[in-house]
Amino acid sequence: MRARDKVKKAAEVARICRLLRQERPFRVAFTNGCFDLLHLGHLRYLEEARELGDLLVVGVNSDASVRKIKGPRRPIQTEEERCELLAGLHCVDYVVIFDTPDPLPLIELIQPDILVKGADWPEDGIVGAEMVKTGGGRVARIPLIPLQSTTSIVERVIERYGRGPLA
Repeated sequence: MRARDKVKKAAEVARICRLLRQERPFRVAFTNGCFDLLHLGHLRYLEEARELGDLLVVGVNSDASVRKIKGPRRPIQTEEERCELLAGLHCVDYVVIFDTPDPLPLIELIQPDILVKGADWPEDGIVGAEMVKTGGGRVARIPLIPLQSTTSIVERVIERYGRGPLA
C-alpha cells in the first residue's frame, strides 16, 4: 500500500472505525497536530500512541489552521506533504486533514477510545478529553523528547547555515 492511500476523508475513517468495532472489540487511538517538519520526537510519540490502540488515526491541521496557530511563515511543508509523510510511518494507520480551529468535530466523528496528546498539554486543556472520557474512553499523555520540535530544527538550521545557501 502506498502512503498516500492511508490519507482519507474524515467520514471514510469514521466508517472504517465503526465497521471494525462491529466485527470485534477494537480500540481506536487518535492524536492530532501540525507535524510540520517530521522528526524523531514525532516518530517516537506516534509509535507510543499506536501501542495504546489497535489502530492509530492522526488528525493533521490544514495549512490555514497552522497559519492561525503558528503564524504566517508556517507551515513549512504543505498539508499534502505532511499527511503523506505521516502516512508513510509504520505506526500510522490513517491520516485525516482538519480545517477547523480545533479537532473536536473530527474527534466527535471518529469517537476514539484513546485520545493521545503530548505531556506538555494538561489533561483539562486537551480538546475532546471530556467527550472521550464520557464515552468510556481514556486520555493518554506521552512525554516529549527534549529539543525535538520543528522550531528547534529550524533554529539549528539557521544557526548552522545562517540565511545563506545550504552549501
